[in-house]
Amino acid sequence: MTAEPRARGGGGEDCQVLLNQMKEITGIQDSAFLLAALKAADGDLMEAVTFLTEDSSPEPVQSPVWEGSTVSKQLPQDVSAVPTLHNQDNLCTANTVRPLESPKTLAAERDAAERAQDTHSAENKNRSKRKRCEVWGESPKEDDWRRAGDWPVGMKNIGNTCWFSAVIQSLFQLPEFRRLVLGYSLPQNVLESCCSHTGKRNIAFMQELQCLFALMLGTWRKFVDPSAALELLRDVFRSAEQPQQDVSEFTHKLLDWLEDAFQLTVNVTSSGDKSENPMVQLFYGTFLTEGVHEGNTFSKIETFGQYPLQVNGYRNLNECLEGAMVEGEMDEATASQSVKYGQERWFTKLPPVLTFELSRFEFNQSLGQPEKIHTKLEFPQTMYMDRYLYCNKDLIQMKREEMKRLKEKMVTLQQKLERYMEYGSGPARFPLPDMLQYVLEFIATKPAVAVSSAQSSQTTLLHSQDKPPVLDVLSQPNSIQERTDTRTEDEACFVANSSLQQSSSLELQAPVSPADLSERPAPHVVSEEELNLVQTCLQRWRNEIEQDVQDLKESIARINLSIEQMYCDPLLQQVPYRLHAVLVHEGQANAGHYWAFIYDQPRKRWLKYNDISVTESSWEELERESFGGLRNASAYCLMYISDQVSRAAADEDEAPEARQFQKEVEALSPELRHYIQEDNWRLEQEAEDWDEEQSCKIPQMEPSPTSELQDLSSESGPEHARIAKEQTAKAIANTADAYEKNGVEAALCKAFREEYSRLYLLSKETPTPQNDARLQHVLIYFLQNNAPQQVVERTLLEQFADKNLSYDERSISIMKVARAKLSEIGPEDVDMEEYKRWHEDYSLFRKVSIYLLTGLELYQNRKYQESLTYLVYAYQSNTKLLLKGTNRGVSESLIALYRRKCLLKLNEVAASLFVSCEEAHVSEGVSILNELIIPCMHLMNNFEISREDLDAIEVMRNRWCSYLGREDMDAKLQMKLGELLPRLLDGSTEVIVLKEPPKIRPNSPYDLCSRFAAVMESIHGASAVTVK
Repeated sequence: MTAEPRARGGGGEDCQVLLNQMKEITGIQDSAFLLAALKAADGDLMEAVTFLTEDSSPEPVQSPVWEGSTVSKQLPQDVSAVPTLHNQDNLCTANTVRPLESPKTLAAERDAAERAQDTHSAENKNRSKRKRCEVWGESPKEDDWRRAGDWPVGMKNIGNTCWFSAVIQSLFQLPEFRRLVLGYSLPQNVLESCCSHTGKRNIAFMQELQCLFALMLGTWRKFVDPSAALELLRDVFRSAEQPQQDVSEFTHKLLDWLEDAFQLTVNVTSSGDKSENPMVQLFYGTFLTEGVHEGNTFSKIETFGQYPLQVNGYRNLNECLEGAMVEGEMDEATASQSVKYGQERWFTKLPPVLTFELSRFEFNQSLGQPEKIHTKLEFPQTMYMDRYLYCNKDLIQMKREEMKRLKEKMVTLQQKLERYMEYGSGPARFPLPDMLQYVLEFIATKPAVAVSSAQSSQTTLLHSQDKPPVLDVLSQPNSIQERTDTRTEDEACFVANSSLQQSSSLELQAPVSPADLSERPAPHVVSEEELNLVQTCLQRWRNEIEQDVQDLKESIARINLSIEQMYCDPLLQQVPYRLHAVLVHEGQANAGHYWAFIYDQPRKRWLKYNDISVTESSWEELERESFGGLRNASAYCLMYISDQVSRAAADEDEAPEARQFQKEVEALSPELRHYIQEDNWRLEQEAEDWDEEQSCKIPQMEPSPTSELQDLSSESGPEHARIAKEQTAKAIANTADAYEKNGVEAALCKAFREEYSRLYLLSKETPTPQNDARLQHVLIYFLQNNAPQQVVERTLLEQFADKNLSYDERSISIMKVARAKLSEIGPEDVDMEEYKRWHEDYSLFRKVSIYLLTGLELYQNRKYQESLTYLVYAYQSNTKLLLKGTNRGVSESLIALYRRKCLLKLNEVAASLFVSCEEAHVSEGVSILNELIIPCMHLMNNFEISREDLDAIEVMRNRWCSYLGREDMDAKLQMKLGELLPRLLDGSTEVIVLKEPPKIRPNSPYDLCSRFAAVMESIHGASAVTVK
């Protein structure tokens, strides 16, 4: 939605228009709150909306601000009974606070800090919040469309064209190829004499490719638009059954077109000689095939461009090549005639750019459709091709024979080892050394001695009769009870949620009598002589077998090492090829998304080219996303360059890349230089128009007296004190006797001590799935997470200093004394930054709990769209807490479980709407997919994703991929599906971020705990529930 605010100077009417638009965009109806956000954004509507929808950090808890109290009395000496970490004699010296400042000063500081924090957060998250449709030219930030210095440019995806971007970027980054394309020209007479449709098309494509490369070289834009070149390709590749192009097919076709186009230039001087074609010289090689077929030997030389390799059944690229170069074994039917049946391939000429096409698709006969192979395949950064060259044929054949002999020996040794490690004649097999050890243990076991029934029935349970002082209890370690019951997935999550907080005090368990132990089997009767004989034999046999096993393992290790180093001969490391580019595919056989990793010579690092996005990467990221085996992304094409090409590129790029690109721009034809200048001039015009448009959108807003007052106003007392107001009032009510007999300070001391003891005991209670004591009070959270004692004591004292406790004279008196004590606390005693962090964590914990409960309630009532947003934000915020400790947040598995369930349900709803073929339902389904499902999936991928979540994402993607090519779906719907799938399968960072759900802030711990119990009970009972 785009809001168009009026120009500055519109007065109150303009301001109201802006407020109405903000209400519509954000869903927030509080006018004063929206006005404050608009003011903080200096009248920028878009910035204000960003502030309101960002995931802001919890408000820092402010120190209580009182008008300078002069009360300096200390608490009575019996305050030492109040448990403290240092067991100090009075409460005054145990707590500290910084010198008081005026409410106006603190409010101003807080406003400035919050504004700076919100601005910084908005800037950091601007990229991730941008919708994919906005980055094509309507982005509100200049940095999103202007090139940064000499950084490589991205390429616009104009609808299922990621395959084009991945291939063209990989080729453009080859300096030799780039020069060939940019320097392409034909004499006028050749252009005029070209009459064939194919020839004219090839020339037109070369001209468009030249323009595209020129822009990629000299543009000031962050990404280029390849529409013109793609339009020529669409007619050739247009297919109703295949909405997205295959990289391999496109590369084949591209090289064919380029070869034909350059052949026109070659024919001018050498008619028909393809060996002079620069595309053939750069990308094509030859190999010799020798073999025996049905007893007849044959030999032939073939040309190749992309060399195809099978992935299935191989672990790495060398194994793939070995399998492709050697086919067939000795045919048993002709073995008696000593005739070999098979063939060998040898490269006779390698091209400077060597491309391997990894065949990761196979046809599933039972399903009648292609399937993608997701198995892991490793490949090196440097590949030595010597072992596949015809000139090394004799040496390699010797090594292959040696390799075959070693592998046969390895199989024999492994079979011998297996006979030792899986010994036995029945279905159950065990290691023989272990079996002999068990027999040794058996014969050495003495029969159990009978124990009297009176003695066996004695059990002594030692419990502490007196409760330990709080000081002692605080120093005891916590223990977590372990449960081994078999539970459903839901129950396991709730138990996990409970066990995170569980911290019971230690109890001494009863000593277990010998009769309670299970008797171990032992011989009934064995003489000393028999025992010695059997022990001697078994021990000797066990030692012999262990030595045999050790010898076998060492032999296997030596053979493995010999196999691994078989081709490490320096003679076979003379033809290195360096990895230049890796084209990655994510998705299934019939749909997916492509991107490329390309090694940048000047920067000496890997870059990731993902449509318009070009980002720094690493070999580790390339391995994760390209090797396969972990997710449905894997390399589909590998581009290696010869060592000579690599060195030449490195020599050229010793100069800064900007200067190198500038040299290439200066070497362009005048037409191409003019084309770049025109495009850059258009960019400047667009920028000026955009700036002018933005300046008209910023309204002139006068400061509002109401908003100023609202900025200065704040509720008295910290948030935790307001939340615990009812509990504090109850604690004060129990001090009537102490107040009447010993005065106000004694009453405060008694209330403080009893409230502390109550909360401490609650923190030690065993939690249940329906009860989380941390929701009852901030101190329970602090105690369970071992917060510093000064933080605990100050927090509790602030509870009694809350200005809202003005119920009666006793409450007011206690409040004044507590405030006086707070004013005497110095900054050297309490680290206020640490204090704020603890309260921010608890505020975030309550927010996570509320979001989780709201999400679960909505899920139970089948409101999956609303539920998902709450659950996603609960998970994200909870992750921040769990980084500080397992008891800081709620159960991660619980949130993940219902986030996953909700996502799957919502995906079913969206898919059903989409296939209904009714326009309104289709639009609704697409909206759910774009605004909720896809963002949630990408957010899940940004965290350390679990196997269950990976499986769920795969199920959802497969559901949409299964609709491809359905006969009952019209062409328009198929086209829409083709537009959706790349985003569904795309793993890039340019994704939509979910807007944070409306905030819910219940202040009553009782209400929150009751709600928690009701929701958990409803989950267990699988029945919907509504809690007010």
